[in-house]
Amino acid sequence: MEQLDIKSLYEDELKEKMISLGEKPFKGKQLYEWLHKKAVGSYAQMSNLSASLREKLQEQEPLTSLEVVEVQTSKIDGTQKYLFRLSDGHVIESVWMKYKHGNSVCISSQVGCRMGCRFCASTIGGLTRNLKPSEMLDQIYRIQELTGERVSNVVVMGTGEPLDNYDNLIRFIRILSDEKGQNLSQRNITVSTCGIVPRIRQLAEEGLTITLALSLHAPNDEKRKELMPIAYKYSLSEVLPACAYYFEKTGRRLTFEYSLVGGKNDSEEDARQLAHLIGGLNCHVNLIPVNPIKERDFVQSGKKVIENFKNKLEKYKINVTIRREMGRDIDGACGQLRKSYLDKRENLS
Repeated sequence: MEQLDIKSLYEDELKEKMISLGEKPFKGKQLYEWLHKKAVGSYAQMSNLSASLREKLQEQEPLTSLEVVEVQTSKIDGTQKYLFRLSDGHVIESVWMKYKHGNSVCISSQVGCRMGCRFCASTIGGLTRNLKPSEMLDQIYRIQELTGERVSNVVVMGTGEPLDNYDNLIRFIRILSDEKGQNLSQRNITVSTCGIVPRIRQLAEEGLTITLALSLHAPNDEKRKELMPIAYKYSLSEVLPACAYYFEKTGRRLTFEYSLVGGKNDSEEDARQLAHLIGGLNCHVNLIPVNPIKERDFVQSGKKVIENFKNKLEKYKINVTIRREMGRDIDGACGQLRKSYLDKRENLS
């Protein structure tokens, strides 16, 4: 297992850490509170820890604290997109969205992605590395600090495939929802996956109450393979029973994400096949008008086509919504801000 930094440790592990440093275990409890309840960005702010302990920690355990590289704010709806720099110089992005029901943050789980979905900017360039739990948490902590507002919903749907970074993801969820930390309800956490079947089944056994969102994007294996390479490894006859198992174990309604790509997966026949495919599941379909990216020739379905697709699904009694497009006037689609930043940097070098 990779070496975890101090902000990725559970409270009991921090108590052990303090003992190893010759300190009393309760210092671990104090440290955990500073890191996760108060979510401070430096040891200097931890006023009830001795100066000598803070110095020791600073020397031995550098604190993960993301650096803001760029912030884009939508003039349409106030959505903010953040580009953060990690300690090794890599960059990731996160999105802050303001809704009537509260503030939602979409975070990244990896630097890059190896899943290769054809319509996604995140996967161009492949996977660089996994994010540590601390780097996932700090996206939320820094955004709360910068906006001065609490985050009430978290979606792990930014750059990366969360279930490809499984152990770090589970640790992140447990720390974020810990009552001694941010105490965010697990019901307000959504994890999106392209469909890694063994991990979906493993997630079902974790005793969590998070929402699972499957990137479905096609009503059959043939079309899914055109859009998502993962479909060559796991067919829908494996993916959907794994999703049903997740519902059976957790009681949490499933979400199916369906990106509508003009002329590819948006016909009335596609809608009919989709309804037939998922009809027996307790689920919700989230229709997403695809965000075009310059590296691909995919186009967004027309408004009338999107409405017809939705109506067809409703006729079959499928619970469906069209995702409200947030931050469309900025690099709003997943991976676009990071991609444009890396392109600019490459052009300058």
